[in-house]
This record gives sequence, structure tokens and C-alpha cells, in this order.
Amino acid sequence: MDLIADILENRLQEQAKFKPITVEKHLELDYDLGTLLCVDKNELDSGLLSKNKEDYVQNLTRDNVQLLMNQIWSLPTEKVDDVVVVKLPKPTYILPRAKRVPKPKPPTKWQEYAKLKGIQKKKKSKLSWDEQLQKWLPLYGFKRAQAARDKDWLLEVPQNADPLEDQFAKKFEVKSERVAKNELQRLRNIAKSKNVKVPRMGLLNPDVSSAKDLQTAVTVTKSSTASIGKFQSSLPKEKEARGVAAITPGASRKRKAAPVSSEVEKTESLNAIDYVLNKKPKIDIEKAVNRRINEEQQRRSEENTSMSTSRKPKAGRKGRKCNSSSSSKKPKSGKGQRKGGSSGRKRR
Repeated sequence: MDLIADILENRLQEQAKFKPITVEKHLELDYDLGTLLCVDKNELDSGLLSKNKEDYVQNLTRDNVQLLMNQIWSLPTEKVDDVVVVKLPKPTYILPRAKRVPKPKPPTKWQEYAKLKGIQKKKKSKLSWDEQLQKWLPLYGFKRAQAARDKDWLLEVPQNADPLEDQFAKKFEVKSERVAKNELQRLRNIAKSKNVKVPRMGLLNPDVSSAKDLQTAVTVTKSSTASIGKFQSSLPKEKEARGVAAITPGASRKRKAAPVSSEVEKTESLNAIDYVLNKKPKIDIEKAVNRRINEEQQRRSEENTSMSTSRKPKAGRKGRKCNSSSSSKKPKSGKGQRKGGSSGRKRR
């Protein structure tokens, strides 16, 4: 009997750890199952909250979550890939987002081709059975490289190939080219999704490429050297492409200044105003004295010139004065004969 009592007691203790799924509330909660939201409008018990805050909040949260789960599992369910899922209704509350809703990515070339041809993607297993090694090998990811080395430990030399050629190095080079080609195609898909025009590099087709594409390719190719195109000679009548700084190696790009706070901007403006208002003019005494002396000399020379012009007699047809030493007057006209004691010039 003691053994049975102990078993029953242990059973009751285990059941006491788990709370029932039924929760009683004075007021029903408001549910928005589309956003997995529930709002509890019941009043908080201030006594329990002040006595033991952590336990009270934890129990209250557990009860509300239990009520939300009961409402979710009351919705119709379906089975997808051996998993039971619930189809949620449309949300009623509009919750704000920190960022915009992401736009769907545009399809790649392969996705467009597969849709055109009706090719469906099939889910493949990560492991595949290898008949040569007699074990399961990963198709990609972890331990794939080691499995490939174990499998290709010996390579056959082709019939027309050089017998001294390293087939392992050749295989590695082919793989590197394939990886680079895939990476280039991935970058082209990204540029296509963002509407960025990428110039054609390498072997250009003049029949397909435009003059602008050829000009862009030449400019980018010249700047791809170790000296960034500094010592590259230009072709006759060659023009540099414009608007290719983003894809040109070593091109100088102007970066926008980082935004400053209003306090920093206010401080800088006040410092500039103080500098302008408190700025003291620099006075060159020697320069000022020389300038004053030159102005004084120029003024005196102008006064002397004006005085000399005022003393000069005015020239006229009548009453003209002579500066000669003789004070005799001009003789009167008399038939071409000069008097005995008079002096003067002969009038013609």
C-alpha cells in the first residue's frame, strides 16, 4: 500500500506542474488572430503586483497566451509536408512597420527560361550514392571538396593532350573559370534587378555594341592597369566616357558629408558670427603714412600747376601784350614807309 501511495503522490506532483488549458477571465479578451494579437482589458491586482511582481506578471502572461492558443487551434487546420498548420484570417489591426514592405525580387534569366519551358524545380536530396567509393557523398556544402579529392585521386590523360601537362591544375583552372562565370552572371542579375546598365567587357561585338558602350569599355579597360591608366597612351581622337566613375577602378568619388545634429550646426554658426563681429582690422602704419604723403604731394603739384596757368596772359587778336623789353607801341600804317625815330616791324 505504501508503494501505491507513493506512486499516486508522485503522479499528483507531476500534474501540479502543468496548469489546465482553461482560463477564466471576468472580461473576454479582444483577439486579432491575423497578427497573433490579444488585448486584456481586465484590471490588474495591485496587491499581488506589489507583493510578488515577477510571478504575477509571468502567470498573467501564461494565461493570456493560453487563451490566444485556444483561439488559434479553434481555426480550420490542414496538413502540409507532414506538418499541421492553421490558416489565419486577415488582420484587423494595422500595425506600423519600421521599414517598407519588401518588393518581390525580379526573376533571373534561368527562372524566366524555366517558366517559359515549363520546367519545375524538384527537391533533391543532399546526399547521393557513389558507386566508385561505395558511400553517400554530399552534392554541395560540407565535405564536398574532400569527397571530390578522394574520388578523383587519379586522372586519365586524354589521347591528344600533352603527357607532361598537369591534369589536376587544368581541372582546377576549368573549375575556377566556371565559378567566375557564375559569379559574373549573378552580378548581372543584381544589376538587372536594380536597372543598372553594365557595359560589355572583353570581346565586344561592334555590330551589337553602340559607340557609347565601346567608349565606356575602352575607358574602364585603360584604368584597369597597375598605374590606373596613368601611363596608357590614348588613341587618336579618343574621348573619355562620362558617368562611369562607379565602375572605373581608382576613380575619385565625392562623398557626401555626414549629417550633423542641430546643436553642432548651431555652435558652428555662432562661432562664425563671433569671428566676423570680433575680427579686428589689420592696419599697416607704414603703408598708411606713405599713402598720405603721396596724396599731399599730388595735391601740391596740382595747386602749383593751377597757379602757373592763372598768371599766363591771355592770347587775343586785339590788345595782345608783348613780353619784349621795349615798351613802344605798334606804329600806324603809312604807305610802306617807316618814320625816322619809330621802331617796329614792317607791315606787309
